[in-house]
Formats: sequence, C-alpha cells, structure tokens
Amino acid sequence: MSHEFEMSLVGELSYFLGLQIRQMNDGIFITQAKYAKNLVKKFGLENAKRCDTPMSTTLKLSKDASGKSVEQTISWHDRSLLYLTASRPDISFSVGFSDADWAGNCDDRKSTSGGCFFLGNNLVSWFCKKQNSISLSTAEAEYIAAGSGCTQLLWMKQMLVDYGFNQGTLTLFCDI
Repeated sequence: MSHEFEMSLVGELSYFLGLQIRQMNDGIFITQAKYAKNLVKKFGLENAKRCDTPMSTTLKLSKDASGKSVEQTISWHDRSLLYLTASRPDISFSVGFSDADWAGNCDDRKSTSGGCFFLGNNLVSWFCKKQNSISLSTAEAEYIAAGSGCTQLLWMKQMLVDYGFNQGTLTLFCDI
C-alpha cells in the first residue's frame, strides 16, 4: 500500500471518530467513555443529579406560543446521542412492542405512536411519531401504532431477505 500512497507511522491508534481504542495481546478493545463524557460537558450536565424519570410521567404539555423554538438544540443533541447509541445498543431504550398513548397532545388531541424493533438481542430500528388523525378510542390509537409497526417489520423482513436471511414469521407485540 505504501507504494501507491504516501504513508507515515504515527504510532498506535488510540482515538478515532469518538472511539477509544486499546490494542492488547488478547484483543482490541473499543469504548466510547471519552465521547460520552464530552457530551455531558457539551450539554452542561457535569453537576446534574441522577434521577430515574426527569419529569412527572403524568404531566401534559401544551404549546407555548411566546416561547423560543428549541428544535435546533434538540436536533443537535439527538444527533450526538444517536451516534453514541448506534454503537451501544445496551444504552438504547429496550422495548420490544408497538404502543400508543390516546389523545396525549392536549392541543390537538392527537395520539403518539411508538415502537422498537430488535434483531436477536440488538435494537435495530425504532420510531416515535404523532398520528395524522384523531383517534376516537384507545383501541383505534393502538391499531394505528400496530399498523406502523407492521410496516416497519415488513420493511425489515424484506431487507433481511435481500441480504440472504429468511426470517420466516415475524412477531409484533402490542397491547390492543
């Protein structure tokens, strides 16, 4: 390779794209501890206290017409965290079914659908989306969420078939 490209030895690789790399006799070990600590610093959370749920689970949020948009900040935070969770499925939200709230948005009474999809023990896809229509019952909201979940499962099944893996019957868990 050195005949085709200009190369120089700069030592053993120890940090690359947010990954800490240790090369040892018994293997190569990769962690993201430094990247995660840098995110904590960037978000200003060094002195934050740990809590299981950062806010009340029964609180209903509504629009603040005079408030500032936080979409850009949240989007930047989301992208940073998505990079971290892409290589760390153990810190991703681990739910194996589709679900929906019913009329959870107090401004327009629309429900929110959500779902997580695993391949083996690995989370490979998830979604959380406000539904397009107003559901008249909990069951209707759940059926809409299950429909979105089925769509995602069928896409995953076809993708796996394209890669040569026949999955046979797929299961979607929901609480309809």
